[in-house]
Amino acid sequence: MRLKGKVALITGGAAGIGKTTAERFAEEGAIVVICDVSKELGQATVQALGSEHGFYKVDVMDRKMVQEWVDDVAEKHGRIDVLVNNAGIVRDATLVKFKDGELVKQMSEADFDLVIAVNLKGVFNCTQAVVPYMIRQGGGVILNATSVVGLDGNFGQTNYVASKAGVIGMTKAWARELGRYDIRVNAVAPGPTATSMVASMLPKIVDRFRESIPLGRLGQPREIANVYLFLASDEASFVSGAVLRVDGGLVVGT
Repeated sequence: MRLKGKVALITGGAAGIGKTTAERFAEEGAIVVICDVSKELGQATVQALGSEHGFYKVDVMDRKMVQEWVDDVAEKHGRIDVLVNNAGIVRDATLVKFKDGELVKQMSEADFDLVIAVNLKGVFNCTQAVVPYMIRQGGGVILNATSVVGLDGNFGQTNYVASKAGVIGMTKAWARELGRYDIRVNAVAPGPTATSMVASMLPKIVDRFRESIPLGRLGQPREIANVYLFLASDEASFVSGAVLRVDGGLVVGT
């Protein structure tokens, strides 16, 4: 019961790594409040967790909606101990695509802006809403979902890489700014993980991922959730400003 009595907020908590993290936190005694854009999946997740947990339909791009969510949770539970900024999307494309000397396709401005808005601005919105409550109560934990591609780059993911690299930068900045308030800020950088996002990729791309991982397999959501659990717990009481890779020893090819 490493999180017994703690109130934990998880964005994008209705599916994938977010859902599994919610399950692990609940198993360890936390009161878990998730948000997601999918009402159906979110309600199903919380129903499985138990009546003491909660779900809100929230778009992390919407600053007003985020603030109302955070304020309501703080009013109901009296505190917010952990925030996991997990919500994220992909809209993959190469920067430009040429054929026979002609430009035939490129990443759209709309897709670039959308990924930045969700994956980067969304983390900013949620953290800025939560931190005043943590300061007033004397501490807390912020955990941000980045990715190995935020460290290493990746073909065809300019927008996603930029967003995840930005999350790493914000993590380090906030660890410096908020440490004086006993708020720890860390990031988790998963490698290829067996989620619906990876399942939607072409099989040859997934096979390429698998071949580049020395452990010879994709990660499982529970393996990522266990790292979030450690960082959220008092066992990680002197860990802040870290970016922890959870990638099976991934070796990035060219």
